[in-house]
Amino acid sequence: MKIVVIGGYAPSLINFRGPLLKRLVSLGHTVHALAPFHMPDVTPQLDAMGVEYSMIPLDRRGFNPFSDLGSLLHLKQVLYRIKPDMVLSYTFKPIVYGSLAARMAWVGHPKKVFAMVTGLGYAFTEDSGLKRRVLFNIAKGMYRSGLRSCDGVIFQNPDDETFFHKLKVLPSHAATTVVGGSGVDLEEYAPAPLPETPHFLCLSRLLGTKGIREYARAAIRLKTRHPEATFRLVGPQEEGADTIPPAEIETWRQQGMEICPGVEDVRPEIANASTYVLASYYREGTPRSILEAMSMGRPIITTKTPGCRETVLEGKNGFLVPPKDDEALGQAMERFITDPALCGPMGAASRALAEKKYDVNLVNDSILSFMGLL
Repeated sequence: MKIVVIGGYAPSLINFRGPLLKRLVSLGHTVHALAPFHMPDVTPQLDAMGVEYSMIPLDRRGFNPFSDLGSLLHLKQVLYRIKPDMVLSYTFKPIVYGSLAARMAWVGHPKKVFAMVTGLGYAFTEDSGLKRRVLFNIAKGMYRSGLRSCDGVIFQNPDDETFFHKLKVLPSHAATTVVGGSGVDLEEYAPAPLPETPHFLCLSRLLGTKGIREYARAAIRLKTRHPEATFRLVGPQEEGADTIPPAEIETWRQQGMEICPGVEDVRPEIANASTYVLASYYREGTPRSILEAMSMGRPIITTKTPGCRETVLEGKNGFLVPPKDDEALGQAMERFITDPALCGPMGAASRALAEKKYDVNLVNDSILSFMGLL
């Protein structure tokens, strides 16, 4: 078959969908990948997988009707040229415009257009205010329009599937399934020895809804009581209303936190950590960074929110805390400082859970089976 995979960010085709693309090629399918924001190393890496890549004009942030209409028409032309038998889109705008364009280009027959919801993001994060209500209603309407063209929808956690049914944005003819996030390569993210001193790590884009401020407040308080502990934050600066200003980040650095930009390879960062922390209340699918830390044998502290809570068996491989509660977060972190012996067995439990539930091969088998490709 000829299959098109549409993403919202070119590097994600390698980092998140790479194993799936390789598997499709190994099964004998002709695979085309489409995404905005070209980077020089994306094309050669996809070429090496046997995947043909084309850049598309699509702004993954904001709502601009004129720009988005142009993206939709461009996608239609590309799909009409490729004439795929199947289209799989993931992330918000590719789902909406990729699915609509697929039907406009007369792609396929029943069970040929699929969407993968990898998290709901800022527009669906609980908050009050007129702006958030407007964003919510726009996003809901766009999802309803795009998903109407789909024959199947893949979710990365059960809460999102339930939420979409409640919102009535899923067409009655579309089948749904839930998979273990994007999965994790258990060999690439192999277990690493734990450090001897407490070292907490958060890997995240520097956004407020990712719980970065809660992590910083908890870390700064704990640093005064436990100066031997390390609290590290690694992630890129973002644009938009939810971004954390550089001046605020600098004050955290002055109060004892270690902060550095995003890195290409997160494995050395995880290997240096004793505990992984993600205090997100962003509507995640299943956070990839948590899966990577679990695979490398690290205990997890995260929030009781959709996409995050599925990764922790309370008291077994880590602790769950309420969202937006830096006091509870600090208490959970301090348990690993005062009783560092917890890290070994909890880290081993994380690895066991990753092997059972989040192995990328098992996740991809579930996706391909749902799409009728196994």
